[in-house]
Amino acid sequence: MACIFSLSMAATEHTVGGEDFGWQIPQTKSFYQDWADARTFTVGDKLTFPHTTSVHSVVEVTKSDFDACRQTEVIGMYYMGPTVLELTEPGMHYYFCGVGMHCEAGQKFRINVKPSA
Repeated sequence: MACIFSLSMAATEHTVGGEDFGWQIPQTKSFYQDWADARTFTVGDKLTFPHTTSVHSVVEVTKSDFDACRQTEVIGMYYMGPTVLELTEPGMHYYFCGVGMHCEAGQKFRINVKPSA
């Protein structure tokens, strides 16, 4: 009798900023990038942005918009909190809060999503 075992990686649900802090203006500009750099993101994973509607938003943009904290080449814009996004494409993804000067204050991060195994 032959047995076939299949190893599959379960998708990971990432709470942006961690369970205790969430998605808000950080105390340091590097907070969210440090959070993202400490994790591995794979196609199929989910990002949960725990935020209050009308206080914060989630905007996915191009690299040039990310670098300048502007919203001219928007890929996705989400205002209702909490926001849950499934990572469906490998490659670089750029996110920030589109409210006021929150992006300039460091409420932003970029991730490199790996293909699923």
